[in-house]
Amino acid sequence: MDDIFEINKIILFIIFFVPGFISMKVYHLLIASERINFSESFSEAIGFSSINFAAFSWLIIIINRNSFYKNYFTWYLIIVLFIIFVAPIIWTILYVKVAKSKKFRKYILSPIKNPWDYFFEQKKSCWVVVNLKNGEKIGGVYSDNSFSSAFPNKEQIYLEELWLLNVKGDFIRKKNRTKGILILGDDIKSIEFYKN
Repeated sequence: MDDIFEINKIILFIIFFVPGFISMKVYHLLIASERINFSESFSEAIGFSSINFAAFSWLIIIINRNSFYKNYFTWYLIIVLFIIFVAPIIWTILYVKVAKSKKFRKYILSPIKNPWDYFFEQKKSCWVVVNLKNGEKIGGVYSDNSFSSAFPNKEQIYLEELWLLNVKGDFIRKKNRTKGILILGDDIKSIEFYKN
């Protein structure tokens, strides 16, 4: 009797925690955000799992009727695994796509935390002039091999090519033997972006 009780607890845990946990992990992979403290986010995971469970309640009812489990065990297993492990990933990806789309921006609060992440998440190649707090200007190329940090990490940017600028701030030529430059956010006053 105790074994059945333990198995039921495990099943309830899987149904009402795992899908929410998966949703939260996927969300944090897609959107730069603070690290998850699961001891504080336990109820949030249960909430997401409940939404997932409610969305598929019709399917759960169907597969638990008329000996579906016995007659189509493989399909039963596939559907259960889909509901618990795959659907939470799909819901999260859809939510992030909708939340980021221009169409829904006025209705849904953007999940992107700051302008730094907004710009660099687009991964657009461009010319860059970084204005430092000491008055110096650094010119370079931000492209496929460049990188920028994301929230909650401190702002840092790696430009794959360093370029010489004239007095007006125009790009003259690529610096000889450049392998790029890493600039720390604490030194940055502003960044200018120019189309290629």
